[in-house]
Amino acid sequence: MDSTPVNWEALDSIIINFAKSEHLIEDSSSGPSSPTSSSSASSSPSSSSSYRSRLLILQIRRNIEAGKVDAAIDILQGHAPVALEDHRILFRLQKQKFIELLRRGTEKDRDCAIQCLRRALAPCALDAYPEAYEEFKHALLALIFDKDDQYSPVANEWSERRRSDLAGLLSSILRAHLQAYDPIFSMTLRYLISIHKVFCLRQGISSPIFDLTERLLFEDRDPPATSQESLYDSPPFDEVDIQALAHAVELTRQGAVDSLRFTKGDLFQAFQNELCRMRLDFSILDELVHEYFIYRGITDCTTIVSLLEPDLSNSYISRFSDGEASINNVGTNGLHEDNADHGSILENDSDMRSSSDMMTNNEDCSTSGTSRMQSCPRRLRRSRYEASREERRKRWRGRFDTLERTSDINISGKGNQQVVPSGSVATGDKYGKDKVSKSSSSFNHISSVDIRKYETILEIKELVSKGMAAEVVEEVTAVDPEFFTQNPYLLFHLKQVEFSQLVNSGSISQALKVACAHLGPLAARNECLIKPLKETLLLLLKPNEESLSKGIPWSTLANTLQVAMGRRLGVEEPQLMKIMRATLHTHTEWFKLQMCKDRFEGFLKIDCLKEISVPIRDDATAKAHADNSLHTSSQVTTSSSNKLGEDISISSQASSSENIYDENAILKVMEFLALPRADAIHLLMQYNGNAETVIQQIFS
Repeated sequence: MDSTPVNWEALDSIIINFAKSEHLIEDSSSGPSSPTSSSSASSSPSSSSSYRSRLLILQIRRNIEAGKVDAAIDILQGHAPVALEDHRILFRLQKQKFIELLRRGTEKDRDCAIQCLRRALAPCALDAYPEAYEEFKHALLALIFDKDDQYSPVANEWSERRRSDLAGLLSSILRAHLQAYDPIFSMTLRYLISIHKVFCLRQGISSPIFDLTERLLFEDRDPPATSQESLYDSPPFDEVDIQALAHAVELTRQGAVDSLRFTKGDLFQAFQNELCRMRLDFSILDELVHEYFIYRGITDCTTIVSLLEPDLSNSYISRFSDGEASINNVGTNGLHEDNADHGSILENDSDMRSSSDMMTNNEDCSTSGTSRMQSCPRRLRRSRYEASREERRKRWRGRFDTLERTSDINISGKGNQQVVPSGSVATGDKYGKDKVSKSSSSFNHISSVDIRKYETILEIKELVSKGMAAEVVEEVTAVDPEFFTQNPYLLFHLKQVEFSQLVNSGSISQALKVACAHLGPLAARNECLIKPLKETLLLLLKPNEESLSKGIPWSTLANTLQVAMGRRLGVEEPQLMKIMRATLHTHTEWFKLQMCKDRFEGFLKIDCLKEISVPIRDDATAKAHADNSLHTSSQVTTSSSNKLGEDISISSQASSSENIYDENAILKVMEFLALPRADAIHLLMQYNGNAETVIQQIFS
């Protein structure tokens, strides 16, 4: 799982879109601004509308979970009155309001509860749904039995679980009405993790990311949004759609039918509704994204500084938010040594820059990771790289839970309304205040030496991306003289690129020197490099610019070098990269077992994440991962990988029989026996593809 290739550039794009949609980042080029104004400018109007709608739903959810039903109803009346036109929802809200008034326990609130019964709850019970009046009479028992009586007939009415169920149901309904779906990345992550869990459970495999997935994706889901139409009507839906939805998001067949009925047969909208019912821990997700952004160089260094040194003076913090000049100070110098006090950082910042630039390459450098990063000359701290890098970087602003004032959320079509809801999203602050909800960061352990390591690796990665192969080898060797001894494959690929560049520029003699000095000896020590060496030498016959495009893409080589350099310098890979590798691997293997193509992988951009045109040789990647996994993977995981290999070969053999059987026969067995697709196909294989025979044998 750890060696599965992933298109990290595609993942960058998807996650950046996620961060923009959730207003987690702002462009560093936009200059300092308030959180609300910068977030509004960072996304399109439609994205901003969806963001505000999600905040609206979040606020309603939190009000109901806190027992503030009146506040939730006020928000619904102002922003989404169509939800209250559904008498089923209105009845449940009024019933919960009645219970919450009784829960407060005062005489005044008890009188209000009785008034609620007379004026709101009883009228709603008459036409909400057939069972509503019986539920109404049952709720009256709460007037007699105490909330602390666990054995009372209405103990379930008093349960706070009712709050979360009602909040989840409203969230599902409003999400569909407002089209306030989560960004693609969060839906993709839900989908991949859910498949990963099912695959590992079914195959008896120990997941290498079990702890992460358990904390990230909750087991419980929001209740589904259901249509008011009769549930007994025959569904006019294609059975292929029903089964695809049922197995994609683990629904019963009836659950898939109900979901499609709610969306009037729109398969992909139903799929989104079901995915968004799965609950993510967004505080953990934000940390994972933040960690990934720092590792990939998407977020600027000011984020790390503010997380590392929370006690720095305000004047120092402001220096790193005043635009490009202050950012370049960080990018040019890094930070001082760990024992430097804050005052010396402020006073000697410019001295550090000049002294760093004047250091010569003849200084003695230790081969140990930390000492090497502290004493080696910062050869890469050059202004020519800084400008382009900083222009692309984003500033991390974190998640803001406060609902912004808006007049375009109303979905009733009855004109613009602005309502200032009572209550709060999280802490009781009044509507409209900018209350920041910051999750605890996982970067508090990063030292100034670690920051310099991050910057060094990112700068080397940038050199690779620009095709500066010779400079990369020089800079990497200066940082770590033993690096290419431990990673000969990477050296070969870099020298291969350098050879191609020299040939294309007409410097044949220089190209041959590179081949004799590096490519030949490397291939002699590694037989698997003989073939690529021959292919490289063929460039001498017909040099052209297109030859470079046929080799390893710059981005792939840059990513591989970044990971390898990180390991050598003690910079851990982001946990999100581990999650994506493992879940994309199990996604591929799961659909091999299902013997079909995933209908939703294009919608969730999973196909883009798997698009690796010419990956680095498997032996090089496997070697790089094996060196590290020996220290981190358990024997259970290793043995499970062996089992996984057996399962893959079995599924590959079975997949050759896929086209023998009619799709209708497969669906018939799946529907009648409530079986997964793979099991249905295996049964058909036993009975020559005859669905009727399979069903008769099972029920006989």
